[in-house]
Amino acid sequence: MAPIDLPGSDPGTGPTARRMILGTQLRRLREKAGITRATAAWEIRASESKISRMELGRVGFKERDVTDLLTMYGVHDPAERAWAVQMVKESNQPGWWQPYNDLVPSWFDNYIGLEEAAFRIRTYELMFVPGLLQTERYARAVVSHGDPDSRDEDTERKVGLRMRRQKVLTGPKPPRVWAVLDAAVLERPIGGAGVLREQIDKLLELTELPHIALQVVPFDLSGFAAESAFSLLQFAEPDLPNIAYVEHLNGASYLEKPEDLEVYGRAFDRLTVDAETPDRTRQMLLKKRAEL
Repeated sequence: MAPIDLPGSDPGTGPTARRMILGTQLRRLREKAGITRATAAWEIRASESKISRMELGRVGFKERDVTDLLTMYGVHDPAERAWAVQMVKESNQPGWWQPYNDLVPSWFDNYIGLEEAAFRIRTYELMFVPGLLQTERYARAVVSHGDPDSRDEDTERKVGLRMRRQKVLTGPKPPRVWAVLDAAVLERPIGGAGVLREQIDKLLELTELPHIALQVVPFDLSGFAAESAFSLLQFAEPDLPNIAYVEHLNGASYLEKPEDLEVYGRAFDRLTVDAETPDRTRQMLLKKRAEL
């Protein structure tokens, strides 16, 4: 491990990504030393499942645990140990979304941090316009179950969180976003025709940006390539694994195994073939807007 060249030194890398980078380094060191998770867990008075979660970056780190593991793995170089300790401190810093923790499920907390660190986001949606592309009134209608003018405190904060997430699209290094929507999304007037019209205007505006692409799957091919929404995230940091993110009613799955990524990658490729081209999609949006 060479601390100066290790990923994670970019100040734009958030705490979620840093946890994953540090976890990956710890896993590599453990495997290089030929030590099992069970043995490592015993060393820090923890369970084997905790070691697994640490190596996946799913939990925060304690400095003592990390230094004890480094010693066990035979890492004694002061610079390497200092890098790891610094990563512990930085990975435990609260993300900007911490004030919304009472509204954000624990399983979504990681996604916000990863979304911020991604250089490429591919997403497929069947019900709604993706959160990163929503207007404020459309978002309000979604989180309030249909009322685009709802002003209760929880709704306002949920909408505020969604709008804050969108800042990643206008930052100095915005991710490349490739969104595929089922045609039903454009036929579902969440909040009324006026809200959908504003949303279509926003999609037309966003798709003029070089880093955002949008395609719509027509009704006659709907549901063939994928039966549920999902997102694929890729990262510039070499130690961050690609991730397929799939939400459930009471949680979410973060899939990193090559075989899982291959399944979702092929599904997305099929979706892009089945969908109208970006140019045809713009024509569909203009036609739909004229009908509203």
